[in-house]
Amino acid sequence: MLSFKESLKILKETKALIEGHFILSSGLHSDKYVQCAKLLSKPDKSKEFCISLSEKIKENFQNFNLILSPAIGGIIIGYEIGRILNIETIFVERVNNNFQIRRGFEINRNHKILVVEDVITTGKSSLECSSLAEKCGAEIVGYASLIDRTGGKSEIKKKIVSQVKLDISTFTADNIPENLKKLKAVKPGSRNL
Repeated sequence: MLSFKESLKILKETKALIEGHFILSSGLHSDKYVQCAKLLSKPDKSKEFCISLSEKIKENFQNFNLILSPAIGGIIIGYEIGRILNIETIFVERVNNNFQIRRGFEINRNHKILVVEDVITTGKSSLECSSLAEKCGAEIVGYASLIDRTGGKSEIKKKIVSQVKLDISTFTADNIPENLKKLKAVKPGSRNL
């Protein structure tokens, strides 16, 4: 398994973890930003992450038969973890701002589901996936992600297994540290286009 130090090195090398002054989709400011798509665009590096995460998943979850990921960020990681573990993998998509099961995918009461994402921050997408699956009668066994940014502050009550836990500070617009005020603020990410 990759160590924390090795994982951090890969995140920085692939520019999946960058430093600067960022305005997050929540409106909060931060000195670090995580964009897992940059890691996943490098197959050799993301393979190392996914193999290591798969080993952690095997240690922590023995009884699941379906991987569920939220589109779009979780699709690649969900697929790759499913491929490594040989577990069926599906994803949900947003339609009119709500997750839906599409493309002929099915979830039923026989499914024991592991929700897999690229990054879990607030846990909102993961919990939306869980809610949809539970409405179909399925059981959620837990959660896995490349990066856990929850800092223990998520509403997720079941276990989260991640390759890396990052504690990234955030600041309200009226409480930005002086060193950040000196940097131009940028809005990265898919929700800020």
